Amino acid sequence: MDFLSGIMSFLTEKLGPLGPLLAVGMLGFLLILIALPTVMKRQRDRFRELKDVQPADITGIKKKLRRTENKVDKLERFAQFLEPQKKEELSAAKLNMLRAGYPSKNAVRMFHAMQFLFGITFLLLGIIYALVQSVNGDLSTRSMLIYTLLPCAIGYYIPRYWVTKRVEKRRTEIIEGFPDALDLMLVCVEAGQSLDQSIIRVGAESRSGYPSLADEFDMIAHEMKAGKERTTVLKDMAERVGVPDVASFVTTLIQSATFGTSIAEALRVYSADMRDKRIMRAEEKANMLPTKLTLGTMLFTVPPLLVILIGPSVYGIATMLANMGS
Repeated sequence: MDFLSGIMSFLTEKLGPLGPLLAVGMLGFLLILIALPTVMKRQRDRFRELKDVQPADITGIKKKLRRTENKVDKLERFAQFLEPQKKEELSAAKLNMLRAGYPSKNAVRMFHAMQFLFGITFLLLGIIYALVQSVNGDLSTRSMLIYTLLPCAIGYYIPRYWVTKRVEKRRTEIIEGFPDALDLMLVCVEAGQSLDQSIIRVGAESRSGYPSLADEFDMIAHEMKAGKERTTVLKDMAERVGVPDVASFVTTLIQSATFGTSIAEALRVYSADMRDKRIMRAEEKANMLPTKLTLGTMLFTVPPLLVILIGPSVYGIATMLANMGS
């Protein structure tokens, strides 16, 4: 603390009352200048290299490469700065963005770019506010740091908070709509449709009430149409959604296909189990309601009741004491 106080005193003597704030701004500007060469470094374009080594008469490959180059993401050059370099961290970040409902290829890059943009924007707003406050009156060093660094931290965590809320909302929507989707899938299978056709139908019918669940079923349908193995597609869905009920459903379908049992019978048993779980979740919320209302009852009911019951007696005692003292 003595060391920091000495630095603050030195900056105040040399640069005036705004010395610490100017020093922080100059340090941030210097860090940005140091990071710019790394950020602006152009990444290796392997499509261009492939284009250069191919013969000139292969027009089809040239057209394909040209279309690919036109669709290159604008944030591609900043990929080294905006994406985790470790494979495990990058996979976890992509999975988190998938669970939030952002399946695009550049979702992770866009997320980190928004974090950087919000952090810098809120930092500039905090610096402007600190300058205004310092002009209007004396501003302590601690207040100056709070006004500048706290908005920067808030702006940095706003995208993370948004993605977290999106993940929770999407997960809740899938949990609520999954029993109805299973019932509809059971009806489709018992009516004679195949499992692939029933998945397509469930995705179309669930669109109005549960769009997140419909997106998952549509993705399954498109992947199976593309020729991907059904078992792999279902396992990918279970990992992508991150809901235990969906994982159990996928396990049931895989076991049914492996052992050759009836899919309709497996769906009937599992859909009944999902309906029971939904009823138990509703009962659990209903049983938690009195406990949650206890605090509100104590805060808004007991104090007025005490005032009504004890208030006149307290007033009478105070009046009597005043009369005896006079």
